Amino acid sequence: MHHMEDQIIASDGLKLHWQAWEPEGSARATLCLVHGLGEHAGRYFHVAEYLTEHGLSLHAIDLRGHGRSEGPRGHTPSLQQWMDDIQHLIHRSPATSPRFLYGHSLGGALALDYGLQVPEQLAGVIATGPSLRRKFEVPAIKTILGKLLANVWPTFAQHSGLDPKDISRDPDVVQAYIDDPLVHDWATARLFIDGTFAGEDALVRAASFTLPVLIVVGQEDRLIEPSACEQFHRLAGSTDKTLRIWQHLHHEVHNEPEKMLVLREMVDWIHARS
Repeated sequence: MHHMEDQIIASDGLKLHWQAWEPEGSARATLCLVHGLGEHAGRYFHVAEYLTEHGLSLHAIDLRGHGRSEGPRGHTPSLQQWMDDIQHLIHRSPATSPRFLYGHSLGGALALDYGLQVPEQLAGVIATGPSLRRKFEVPAIKTILGKLLANVWPTFAQHSGLDPKDISRDPDVVQAYIDDPLVHDWATARLFIDGTFAGEDALVRAASFTLPVLIVVGQEDRLIEPSACEQFHRLAGSTDKTLRIWQHLHHEVHNEPEKMLVLREMVDWIHARS
């Protein structure tokens, strides 16, 4: 496996940290990764190892305000800026092999939204635990502040309230998440509003989604609502759509004790379409 790191300059001049993991020889397909809220692409190293062992490459950015990318922590100026950042990631990947967009959690909702906006750039979308609808209740005061300040003070930040124990049943994964200096739990007013809208918009426009799509979710996910994933799958206009609900798994299906089985199914799905 070959690992590379660099920077991508976003359309507004912000520097985004970029990484790529390439297999020995030519890649059969490239996955472009969009991670979840508060985390970063470096947490997917084991995913990259598995993908490259099976002839696939993984390219990723740390979202703005996350990981090693610039920007206020947990902030985006707009949903469209996220879309522009993802487009830069995709354009950085080689066009010589099929390109799939792979998003987790918030990144899963963004990946589905991007697939609705610019389907011609992609061979398909994989969304794991996409945040189409939250399962937990956001305190009323946080919702009120988010709505009031999104336009007048968009960088106003609050703690996301995510409980690390909800990401995985593996205590080592949970502890590593807690100890990771690049992980944070901040979400600004603008991110809260636009992140929520991204999920809602994907559900509303699901009938217009025509790309091959694989949605993977843990039945015991405590952060996002699995029924919203079922709703998107049911309404999606694609003739090639797969919903995989894993019993007993929590939010980060790629970090559960059964992760190798999950990754195997993902690889098989990509190989069948590349």
